[in-house]
Amino acid sequence: MPSPKKPLPFTPSGYVRVRGAREHNLKNVDVDIPRDALVVFTGVSGSGKSSLAFGTLYAEAQRRYLESVSPYARRLFHQMAVPEVDDIDGLPPAVALQQQRGTPTTRSSVGSVTTLSNLMRMLYSRAGDYPEGQPLLYAESFSPNTPEGACPECHGLGRVVEATERSMVPDDSLTIRERAVAAWPTAWHGQNLREILMTLGYDVDKPWRDLPKKDRDWILYTDEQPSVPVYSGFSADEVQDALKRKAVPSYQGTFTSARKYVLQTFATTQSPLMKKRVARYLVGSDCPLCEGRRLRRESLSVTFAGHDIASISRLPLKQLAALLKPYVEQTAKGNAKHDRAHPEQVIVRQRIAADLAARLSVLLDLGLGYLTLERSTPTLSPGELQRLRLATQVRSNLFGVVYVLDEPSAGLHPADTEALLTALARLKASGNSLFVVEHELDVIRQADWIVDVGPAAGEQGGMVLYSGPPDGLAKVEASQTRRYLFDEAPPPARTPRAPSGWLKLEGVTRNNLDRLDAAFPLGVLTSVTGVSGSGKSSLVSQALVELAAESLGHAAAPEEEEADALAPTDTAPTGGRIVAGMDKVRRMVRVDQKPIGRTPRSNLATYTGLFDHVRKLFAASPDARRRRFDAGHFSFNVAKGRCPTCEGEGQVMVELLFLPSVYTPCPACEGARYNERVLAVRYRERNIADVLRMTVDAAFDFFADDEPLRRPLGVLREVGLGYLRLGQAATELSGGEAQRIKLATELQRPQRGDTLYILDEPSTGLHPSDIDRLVAQLDALVDAGNTVIVVEHDMRIVAASDWVVDIGPGAGDEGGRVVASAPPAEVARAKGSRTAPYLAKAL
Repeated sequence: MPSPKKPLPFTPSGYVRVRGAREHNLKNVDVDIPRDALVVFTGVSGSGKSSLAFGTLYAEAQRRYLESVSPYARRLFHQMAVPEVDDIDGLPPAVALQQQRGTPTTRSSVGSVTTLSNLMRMLYSRAGDYPEGQPLLYAESFSPNTPEGACPECHGLGRVVEATERSMVPDDSLTIRERAVAAWPTAWHGQNLREILMTLGYDVDKPWRDLPKKDRDWILYTDEQPSVPVYSGFSADEVQDALKRKAVPSYQGTFTSARKYVLQTFATTQSPLMKKRVARYLVGSDCPLCEGRRLRRESLSVTFAGHDIASISRLPLKQLAALLKPYVEQTAKGNAKHDRAHPEQVIVRQRIAADLAARLSVLLDLGLGYLTLERSTPTLSPGELQRLRLATQVRSNLFGVVYVLDEPSAGLHPADTEALLTALARLKASGNSLFVVEHELDVIRQADWIVDVGPAAGEQGGMVLYSGPPDGLAKVEASQTRRYLFDEAPPPARTPRAPSGWLKLEGVTRNNLDRLDAAFPLGVLTSVTGVSGSGKSSLVSQALVELAAESLGHAAAPEEEEADALAPTDTAPTGGRIVAGMDKVRRMVRVDQKPIGRTPRSNLATYTGLFDHVRKLFAASPDARRRRFDAGHFSFNVAKGRCPTCEGEGQVMVELLFLPSVYTPCPACEGARYNERVLAVRYRERNIADVLRMTVDAAFDFFADDEPLRRPLGVLREVGLGYLRLGQAATELSGGEAQRIKLATELQRPQRGDTLYILDEPSTGLHPSDIDRLVAQLDALVDAGNTVIVVEHDMRIVAASDWVVDIGPGAGDEGGRVVASAPPAEVARAKGSRTAPYLAKAL
């Protein structure tokens, strides 16, 4: 419903005084921020909010805490760099709750992040129902991550992997010489193995399917590793003749079966690319011993309320809380005779159940009741993960701490934002300070104090425009936030476009979707809405993407990484089909928030492709032609161009043992990444490193006469990324920035129409002014004859859509249905829709 009531005026108990903050783009900022208050840092994307809240205040609080720890223990912490600031006074200890993707490990789960799993294991150990005669098990025996608890077959992963004939030989009509055994390495090593088989007498020119089964099994599965003479380039007859003659071989070769090669490489390689390659030939399945439940048989034989610990961990948290309630209230009907004989177990059961119930209530308040304890963290959105950590802090009852939060409303439906505000109020009421970086207007309106940073992004930002109670911001003309906070920028009236056709799905089954029918209009902008966990992403980002990819003949959905064969299967494969509309879709583009690269060598300029043209411009300059330089010399990834000292990194790491490692500019190139000869080449008085240091805005002016560069740079500005530097490393970009770079890369391509664009929460990390720019870009895609479908919580984008599909009405088992499907004005009147009242406000 509409936002909670405005908080009463507050009286600060003291201030955090910042003097001379210069982190990133901050311009020598002085600001006083009240303690024991909800302080919201606002400003356009890239204005410097996070540099002040995280890069300065949190970094300094962490540094001071670590100075109190012994130097030896300090090595165990991840330490941030010392912030660029003259002085900070009155700063309490700080806890950061930042946006980050789920921990990339199959063993991290909702239960481990919230510590609920520890309590569940204690409950089963001390108050579980044991089979007759079974001795007591300690809590460790109920964890799949310990030797005492892990299933001996799958080592607690719940999955086993195997390389099968079908996975290693995808095309059995090929011969061994034609690389029928695809799992073997390419290039020389694979050729070596094939020539060894010729020496051993195997027919490498007969189709694989025609070889005897005994031969096929030996080649694929043997553990033998015979070492034999190899005659390179000989035919099969010539090899046998050479063996008879005992001719001198080219070399001695050692055979390795295909399965042995795949499993050894997967287990030991340090190369992510090699691991990814061989993973293609592994087939994962549930462990036959524990049936995917990850624990030993003895541990699974202990039950509580009729469930073993694996099955209770698969219940939605809401259901788990209801199951525990009778034990908390001591109304559960157990074994009365047993309880009389063991009164200590009754007390233990009640106490642990009460603690579990109290922790669960906070998670339910935050709208996370649809999650399960065993849900692995890589499958969680950043917003879900942040709220899990927030719930743990609410329960911890700390006092006098500064909590620094990064967009806690990200990924939240407006109805869930109210629950978030309640949790933040509880933390504040416990005597803590809350410093929140936020764009969501409903959160900003609840602030005791606003610090507005700007006025624009990047070099045009970095100044505190206002610091004070929210009402005072109304007088600050330079503030972009002011226009939206005080309703001075109403969205323009628009008439929804008419669909050109319909993309119809039938019988979709995925997560909480059960045989769902849904239809998406073609040729328009559609927003898919619903509370967190209602099934929006299951329908659009998973089911629709997979079914459309299959229909278009893609092997896998675009930009999807190889699945980890060892990863627990949280979901069954998608069920259902597309029954109409794909004849009008020629290609599909999924624009997600995955990083555009995993190393500093990948950056904005290289990802968008504009750097290729920049390098050609430099190579065509008189300086370069005189030196006979080609475009390769202007790449920092190539030996002939890069600085030999830092190998193109631009910085070198200095180990300080007990202090954080320090990265300093390379002493040879001073951070420029290139060698002296390359840096001597000029294009219009600038060298290649100068260009990489330019912001998109500066480069747009610099290359004003160069059309191939003006277009991509112009599109990057239009999606609100003018403040980023061309050479900005991929590792420094947020998920929202990465997504907008992908969108800009797509927008700069010539539009052919008939493309299906799918975006998941493109408003993440965007100020309302940037959201208006984003909507203009999405409209441009639609006007070019494409279909755009966005999963979205921001009502400004939803109101600007042509069509809305609302999923719900609730989360988890209470969701998964189409509540409304109509133009925005009709959905705003839909009864039973949790979105309707918020959309009505935005229209």
